[in-house]
Amino acid sequence: MENEFDFNSGDAGASETIPIQAGSVKKGIHVVIKGNPCKVVEISTSKTGKHGHAKASITGIDIFTGKKYQDISPTSHNIMQPIVTRKDYQLLEIAEDGFLSLMDEEGQIREDLCFGNDNDPIYEKIKEDFSSNKNLNVTVLKSMQKEKIISYKEIEN
Repeated sequence: MENEFDFNSGDAGASETIPIQAGSVKKGIHVVIKGNPCKVVEISTSKTGKHGHAKASITGIDIFTGKKYQDISPTSHNIMQPIVTRKDYQLLEIAEDGFLSLMDEEGQIREDLCFGNDNDPIYEKIKEDFSSNKNLNVTVLKSMQKEKIISYKEIEN
């Protein structure tokens, strides 16, 4: 009897973030605040007393929801920086249930991205332009197992 093994790859999520020292955080980079990938909009450091640590106060905007988060951490401690990727796709079709057919530059087609239910105004504009037979490219932002269309543009034939 021949043994057949089927190894499904598992992902523990460890590769979705990298550690960064709180003291080296700069405005404009991405950090994880309260479990959400955020873009830093404000950073300030405060010196403490004789035996304390200097602290960094970090304010960030969630890259998916736009909510504001704040965190305070000693500058010598590590915080997590999310791996954020941005990829362009050509929009092929919008299904009735809101799922999109997208094709990347290599010709690979994916149909697992949905508009979602957060009533983002960009979704209505994409539907409107696509229904008037415009060829569209969408930009998808991905981080920490979440994906969202953040922009789109019309492509010329």
